[in-house]
Amino acid sequence: MNFDFSDDQKQLRDEARRFLTEKCPPKAVRAVIDGKAPYDRELWKGLADMGFLGVAIPEAFGGSGAGHLELCVIAEEMGRALAPVPFSSTVYLAAEALLLAGSDAQKQKWLPAIAQGNAIGTLALFEGSGNPSPKAIKLTAANGVLNGTKKPVADGAIADFAIVAARTGSTGRDTDIALYLVDLTSEGVEAKALTSIDPSRNQAEISFKNVKAELLGAANEGWSILSQVLDRAAVLIGFEQVGGSDRALEMGRDYALDRIAFGRQIGSFQAVKHMLADMYVSATLARSNCYYGAWALSTNASELPEAAAAARISATQAFQHCSKNNIQVHGGMGFTWEFDCHLYYRRSNAVAVGLGSLSYWEDQLIERMRQKNAA
Repeated sequence: MNFDFSDDQKQLRDEARRFLTEKCPPKAVRAVIDGKAPYDRELWKGLADMGFLGVAIPEAFGGSGAGHLELCVIAEEMGRALAPVPFSSTVYLAAEALLLAGSDAQKQKWLPAIAQGNAIGTLALFEGSGNPSPKAIKLTAANGVLNGTKKPVADGAIADFAIVAARTGSTGRDTDIALYLVDLTSEGVEAKALTSIDPSRNQAEISFKNVKAELLGAANEGWSILSQVLDRAAVLIGFEQVGGSDRALEMGRDYALDRIAFGRQIGSFQAVKHMLADMYVSATLARSNCYYGAWALSTNASELPEAAAAARISATQAFQHCSKNNIQVHGGMGFTWEFDCHLYYRRSNAVAVGLGSLSYWEDQLIERMRQKNAA
């Protein structure tokens, strides 16, 4: 049994790495952080031209129809480069929700636009601090009209449309939650940018006041659909975290080999060796769990819920660990603005809460394994 990507998928990874190395060096990330542009528009268009935005979108809806394994490969390279574009919100969340529950008309309207780089999408779930939960959703929907506020919404200030989780009833059951597709240029929508730990990725607060919206999927299946979207996104963002972990490890290794102290490379000191070894172990463990998640995602296996939670947990821990230890290996220089270490540390902490906290996913894994064992 082959547990690795195919030769074609590895070739795609190499192609993506060459493209991102050229088009998205650290100075491109810094240009977004230091400038007024909310994302790198040129890079976004380039990703569309390369076919990366539509890699998991079927050909019937304007994509290449390659599949989720190919998307995992692309995701890893996006994480290595810290690409300052709305890739995860548009491709992992909005597009996946459309693929799972959208009508043919909704798919025909938005999926080709995503693949061509002409539309940015997002998922509007959170309403302040806290983890994903039906009880946490207060925004209401009545007769297809939305009222309420969502924050933070990834790339909400630059998105063209959003998949919005809304409350339709008061029974306290999961069936009270429905998903709605909203054109964010509609009257009654107001988006305001928020400050976050990672300025290279936009966060926003979106208010809805008597906004007309289209139902996405069945009215009583919103939470079920949302749970599937979050599982899929957990695997895909896990690959971004693995890519970031590997790059942080490489940065620390290279610096340890170049930096001389007391007449020796600092990489020859036992404390630094141990630090780098621990980084390698955590990154490798995360990769193993993400590969399992990739298999479950690409085959739509029944094990996806557990695999997604395991990938999310290990990848989050690895990225935070590697990005923090990369700073430690660099010593005092690692804490300065001029070095790129903080870019990875910022991203690691931002993505760690984007789908819910680490403890939330740990609880999910325990509960899913308990349910599976009880079945």
